[in-house]
Amino acid sequence: MPDFRARAQAVRMMAFDVDGVLTDGSLYLTDAGEEIKAYHTLDGQGLKMLREAGVELALITGRQSRTVALRAANLGIARVLQGVEDKLAAYERIRAELALAPDACGFMGDDLPDLAILARAGFGATVPDAPEYVRTRAHYVTNARGGHGAVREVCDLILDAKGLLQTAIGRHL
Repeated sequence: MPDFRARAQAVRMMAFDVDGVLTDGSLYLTDAGEEIKAYHTLDGQGLKMLREAGVELALITGRQSRTVALRAANLGIARVLQGVEDKLAAYERIRAELALAPDACGFMGDDLPDLAILARAGFGATVPDAPEYVRTRAHYVTNARGGHGAVREVCDLILDAKGLLQTAIGRHL
């Protein structure tokens, strides 16, 4: 089993950045100053399957957006940390609350504010359009781009590494 699969198999908590990971990184602002983000439905289903398989989920983002809270609530993700300047401290707080060893925790991010977590996570993933210095520090780089199924790819990978993907699929047959 390649190293990233063994790392994915150990994941009991998976945290995700939002912009550039759950979205394509574009920020749409209306004339009224409202922020609009586009989320991929495949990613949402993957997150639901991961949660149903018993993996704790979290979103950690440097921006503050009502759309993130709405999307998280829709997906049943309770741990949503927004407006976070020190993402590593937020990640470590979640890890401590869950009393999990570092190798049981994963993170998916795509830019400089995510590097410290990627360096410490038991399983770190990123997207192909992340800068090279992020891609080289991740254990896994998705084929899909951020906001275009990359999160689903990681969710499926984790479920498959745990031997749970076929069970998750079977629930829908």
